[in-house]
Amino acid sequence: MDIYQSESLTHIMMHVMKLHRRTLHDLTQDVEVYPGQPPLLFRLADEDGQSQNELAQKLRVQPATLTVMITRMEKTGLVERRQDEQDHRLSRVFLTDKGRCAAGVLKETLQTLEQQCFEGFLQEEKLLFRRMLLHMYGNLNRIVQEDR
Repeated sequence: MDIYQSESLTHIMMHVMKLHRRTLHDLTQDVEVYPGQPPLLFRLADEDGQSQNELAQKLRVQPATLTVMITRMEKTGLVERRQDEQDHRLSRVFLTDKGRCAAGVLKETLQTLEQQCFEGFLQEEKLLFRRMLLHMYGNLNRIVQEDR
């Protein structure tokens, strides 16, 4: 179905998010950041040295999923795992210098991409769009909370 002919807002939103994600990936390939990894980079940039359990909870992913992600990011040199000095059962995750650099590039790229996405929008339109997205988030979050 042609996105311009679609009556479904969900259909259009899915295409927009898919294109946004692909564009971000294309723009950040040089720093070896792959889809799904930016949230982890940003969490570590905000607070380095978190445990894998803390990160899994904050990112709302399964611990096994996070382990796969961290292993891949270790191979590309973005993060490293270190044993906790007080509790040797815990593994903490740290950004490497390359990871810090990648997080900075990613942040700048996201800011540029956001400017490009909203080119031609009035400030009032952006505020209204933000309000609508937060309203949608609240609706979906309520459904998730009811299912628990």
